[in-house]
Amino acid sequence: MDDENFDSLAVERKIDARCDEFQRALTNGQSPRIENFLADAPPLVYLRLLKELLGLEIDYRCAQNQQPALSDYAHRFPNLSLEQINSIIESSPANGVQSTVSFSYDVPGSNLAKNLEAHRLIGRKLHIYRFVSLLGAGAMGQVYLVLHDDLQRHCALKILAPKHGVYDSEYIAQFQQEGQAAAALIHPNIVGLHAIGYIAETHFLEMEYVPGITLEQLIAKEGSLPADRALRLATMVADGLAAAHRIGIIHRDVKPANVIVTPDGIAKVGDFGLATKMKSEDEEDERDFCGTPNYMAPELFQGLDASPASDVYALGLCLFQMLIGKLPWQESSLLQLARFGRIETIPNVLTIRPELSPAIAECVELLTATSLSQRPADAVAASKLLHAVLGSERDIESLFVEAFRNDTTITWNREGERYSLTRQLPGNRRQIVYIETTEHATLERILLIYSTCCDANPTFYERALRQNWIVMHGSLAIRDIDGKPMFVVINAYPRSTVAPEEIRRSVLDIAIHADEVERYLTGIDRY
Repeated sequence: MDDENFDSLAVERKIDARCDEFQRALTNGQSPRIENFLADAPPLVYLRLLKELLGLEIDYRCAQNQQPALSDYAHRFPNLSLEQINSIIESSPANGVQSTVSFSYDVPGSNLAKNLEAHRLIGRKLHIYRFVSLLGAGAMGQVYLVLHDDLQRHCALKILAPKHGVYDSEYIAQFQQEGQAAAALIHPNIVGLHAIGYIAETHFLEMEYVPGITLEQLIAKEGSLPADRALRLATMVADGLAAAHRIGIIHRDVKPANVIVTPDGIAKVGDFGLATKMKSEDEEDERDFCGTPNYMAPELFQGLDASPASDVYALGLCLFQMLIGKLPWQESSLLQLARFGRIETIPNVLTIRPELSPAIAECVELLTATSLSQRPADAVAASKLLHAVLGSERDIESLFVEAFRNDTTITWNREGERYSLTRQLPGNRRQIVYIETTEHATLERILLIYSTCCDANPTFYERALRQNWIVMHGSLAIRDIDGKPMFVVINAYPRSTVAPEEIRRSVLDIAIHADEVERYLTGIDRY
């Protein structure tokens, strides 16, 4: 065998072995991170291995009835083009013809024929826009990822459904008027609107392309969110809405599906003024309703026009849903909700999550007050209320994002109110670091950062004490973990003032020292 064929065979074997290891980790439910399997890959192997690993993860996620999102991978693997990533997603045998990239501001459509029709634009061109992939579909139309040929940048293009774009002249007039107004909105918590146009009998909006997932998808994935994270996201939504309310723009359809959360944890509101009009299902009721029924304020069912206060009510429901994981009622049809009139008060969140603060419960109550006189009049007032409740304390997720933005050796998961961070170490070793906040008054809370080494076996005490003096960051201690005494390397910071750099340094150092203690005392890699 010549050297060239031998090298090629060695590369194939290296890729196969790494892929087999990755697939075993997937099937064992270990949530392996692709970056960790690429850490020591030579240039000859890197790109091919990346594509293989990405394909395996996408196949697995599709088989688990998840929706792999182009935006999940675009920011992680900039050396792959969006077209390459999308091709891998769409070629997954488990994906099927209904696969759509998860970016939409509307709930993705489930009608097979509609999806097939929407996908026919992929690869084609409209004016200066080249269609790359379908991002989402809903009642208003479809949203595509497109390449702007003149500027050579990606953007999101919303194509209005023909029933609105051709036949409904009143809607088109409103669409154009509000689109022009929304284009003037420039705010970090608003999806930017670049252009509004009509070409080849097609009405469209050119919007900023925002990588990330919708707040609706985030809630579906994680359930109820930690209070600080829910408040921070709600505050960002309120800030975006406040910018619109200041210049007289009402959103009309505030809901989690219309909020994008970026990989950096920034919330951006999209689809201003484009809510769908609906007729009541009651034959005796001739009123038109505008919005999504489950998020419509009580006064809208009573015939009043949409207002900044009705946006605030929907914002309050979004906050409730983030805190609890679901809406406060089971009704789903417009008829049920209209007849009910939504006159009931929202359940107190403390009855469902008693660990929440009374200030948070009062905030939800005010935002969702059925009486207009008791509810904040607009998002400007709602933003002030939310900022007051949130205070200056940053949520854990945003601290993690800043601390580990460029570190591919760290992955994290949330288990209730505790986070577990896994750090990959040399020699195929790994160490899990836990982060949790103590249950004290706000200004007295402590952020604990610790990693377990091994069982606190009395025969290890002397050796552990001798090892403790070389632990430069944190200290070696004994702590009950799930009712069992364990040796841990631990550090602590005031929760209200901890900085991302302090978290980063502690996690990296504690992982190394805990692994060294574990190896010194037991000789194995248990965590």
